[in-house]
Amino acid sequence: MSEIVKQSWKKYLIALQLHPLRTKAITAGVLVGCSDVIAQKISGIKRLQFRRLLLLMLYGFAYSGPFGHFLHKLMDVIFQGKKGNKTVAQKVLLEQLTTSPWNNFFFMMYYGLVVEGRPWGLVKNKVRKDYPSIQLTAWKFWPIVGWINYQYMPLQFRVLFHSFVASCWAIFLNLKARSITNKKA
Repeated sequence: MSEIVKQSWKKYLIALQLHPLRTKAITAGVLVGCSDVIAQKISGIKRLQFRRLLLLMLYGFAYSGPFGHFLHKLMDVIFQGKKGNKTVAQKVLLEQLTTSPWNNFFFMMYYGLVVEGRPWGLVKNKVRKDYPSIQLTAWKFWPIVGWINYQYMPLQFRVLFHSFVASCWAIFLNLKARSITNKKA
């Protein structure tokens, strides 16, 4: 079994080196899909909702993987590859003040409009009501992740690490979104 894992990891690293954007996009899509299956099971859904699963995988593949790929490349350009504590703190602060609010807002909009297919007015009201608490929770959690990512992860593994942690965060967001939906149903 461990030989299979070693070979799979080796093939993944080769794919990451040869096709970094594609590999990160696929990885993000698969991890978002896994997190949604877990979120659906935890929330008590009896039959897996495949449409929802595929739309969330699309989100990971088309948005979060590529966004992370280019974000981390941009951060290395802005900060010229530096890794000192001051630089890491600046990267985390920049990320938390720019991409964190945007990503949480975008996910909530995507989930409401695309995944749930709700009308604009309902989604806008839900985002207006729930976004502040979600973003405040994000600011308690993601700076630690960002610090670990920028301080210890090589550039090529930052999206993988971030996507893995984001899959856990997506479970939280999915459950939060579902709890709001269930209360109104």
